[in-house]
Amino acid sequence: MSDVVPTITLSLYGTSACHLCEEAEALLAQFLVEQPWQIELIDIADSDDMIDRYGTRIPVLASAADGRELNWPFDAESVLRFVYSENTK
Repeated sequence: MSDVVPTITLSLYGTSACHLCEEAEALLAQFLVEQPWQIELIDIADSDDMIDRYGTRIPVLASAADGRELNWPFDAESVLRFVYSENTK
């Protein structure tokens, strides 16, 4: 019997004209090869509310499971800690 690893759903808030957001996307893309993650890219330019909330903090990685957020700057180690700490509670 094999263990089924649940898919982890994350959101990355940013904009298309944000070089830091591109860096965050590239960092997260490295994980998708081996990690059971689904990452939704959300352009905050589509909503005044999201611009107010995230405009000065993007890119922001958010957990769909519990709403926690990880603000930039983040690296591979901090992303792994962030993602897997949600599954140990």
